[in-house]
Amino acid sequence: MSTGTTRMEAEMFGRQVSFEYSEHWVGYAMVFMRVTMGWVLLQGGLTKLVTYLNADASDNWTAAGYLANAIPEGNPLAGFFASMAGSATIDMLVMWGLTLTGLGLISGAAVRWNAFWGAVMMLFFWLASLTGGLLQGLPVAHGWVVDDHLVYAFLLFGLGAMGAGRILGVDAYLEQLEFVKNNRWLKLLLG
Repeated sequence: MSTGTTRMEAEMFGRQVSFEYSEHWVGYAMVFMRVTMGWVLLQGGLTKLVTYLNADASDNWTAAGYLANAIPEGNPLAGFFASMAGSATIDMLVMWGLTLTGLGLISGAAVRWNAFWGAVMMLFFWLASLTGGLLQGLPVAHGWVVDDHLVYAFLLFGLGAMGAGRILGVDAYLEQLEFVKNNRWLKLLLG
């Protein structure tokens, strides 16, 4: 009879590590983290999308105001972000990227793909919040080096690395399809 506890052996940073974990609780944690992170992204995307699609064109959401005026003084990439202000492509990437990544995570579909692109978005948002360069300690608006965007990026990395879409997600079903089994590269997007 299984106790639900597994021992894991791994090499990390050139050192052998070993630990036990509860399979059941790790499974629950993966699902809750995946759905919660998906909700955060979906909510951010939908609020922008609904505002963008508003009938009154003067109230449409755009990233232009933030990119042109809200990048903190001293940000080493301020010019790069200002150059993207007013780009309809950037607006679409943010709105649809957040929305579709959130939906994918919530449903557990193409989790590795969605987690990767979600982490990329979070890293861009983190870079936009920098208030100084390396010599200033990379301060951000809500923390010193680490803020919510960096936490989200690492959480998304973990969800992709663990294949969280296989746990009560669509990826568990997709990976059983012959088409996916015969195309290894597809399996790399799932999980």
